[in-house]
Order: sequence, then C-alpha cells, then structure tokens
Amino acid sequence: MKFRRRTRAQTGVDVTPLIDVVFLMLIFFMVSTTFTKEAHLDLVLPEADAEPVNGESAAMELIVNASGGYILNGKPLINGKTETIMAALNDISSGDTDQPVLITADARTPHELVVRAMDAAGRLGFSKLSITTRLPEE
Repeated sequence: MKFRRRTRAQTGVDVTPLIDVVFLMLIFFMVSTTFTKEAHLDLVLPEADAEPVNGESAAMELIVNASGGYILNGKPLINGKTETIMAALNDISSGDTDQPVLITADARTPHELVVRAMDAAGRLGFSKLSITTRLPEE
C-alpha cells in the first residue's frame, strides 16, 4: 500500500500584511504631524529722517510706557482698556475728532499696546494719527 505523504504546512508567519500596515501607519503619521518651523527674524525697524512738523501744536499726546501704562497729556489713565482710552480721548478733545493725536511709545513697549491706542483713536473717528520716531544715530 502506498501512503501519500502529507504536505507540511508552512510554519512561518506571513509578514507582508504586517509591512503594509506599518507603511500605512508611517504615511498617516507623516501626513497628520504638524511641523513647526522655528525661525528667528532679525528685524531692523525703520528710522525717520524727515523734518519734524511744528504746525500742529494743539496735538493730544498719548504716551505708552514699557510697563503698559497710558498717559494722555500728562495725566495717567486708570487702566489700559480700550474703553478707558476712548473715554479719556473723548473728554480731552470734547468730541472734536479733527485734532491730531500723537502716540509716543517706549521702544520696549509691546506692539499690542500701541495698536490698542491706535484702535481707540480710530474708533472715535480720529484720522490724524502720528507716531513719534527718533532720528537715526550716525
């Protein structure tokens, strides 16, 4: 009698589906990851070398110091909220929005505080805004 030999089953693990899953996960993580690009910019702020304008002597001066305080015509404001700045500008100008507003900010003042002062003046309708600059050092 002739017996058939049994074929041996492969005893290895088929890794092809495992490799497919790993590559799919790799693609998923590459696509879903946000890459942060950290770049440090060296900003050089412009300097104004134009002649100062002396014709506007009745300008309201709004000073923004480095600690975030606002001073309008020599009087410090209670806080730095936009509403407070608007109320002070409105009181000083008596509703006359044709007066020029001169904004003087410390070099270390955050940009947000200067924009807040400009926004308050703009909301009231002041269109003559000036920012104090310094002459370039030679």
